[in-house]
Amino acid sequence: MAFYEQLPKLYPHSDVRHWFDGNEGMIHSTAFRNASLQGAYLIIAARALGLDAGPMSGFQAAKLDEAFFAGTTIKSNFLINLGYGDPSRLRARLPRLAFDDIARIA
Repeated sequence: MAFYEQLPKLYPHSDVRHWFDGNEGMIHSTAFRNASLQGAYLIIAARALGLDAGPMSGFQAAKLDEAFFAGTTIKSNFLINLGYGDPSRLRARLPRLAFDDIARIA
């Protein structure tokens, strides 16, 4: 949750740390959004390498954070299991909504 402390290194164009100082809502929403995007990139990369990836939510994040990240500013967003699934037990891809059902080009 202290990602903004790294912004001078990661976003050297200007010092924007002040956008986040004391703004817990901005910190949380930015961290959650960017962590979700990075997780999606990890899943895409893993699948491109032939691994199966199973992202999961619905776990007790506070317990996981206490077990693995106590004393840090790190918080869990979701879990991903990675590996090679048993083809006889893997489910087919679930249905997806059509583009026109979820997006509009204006």
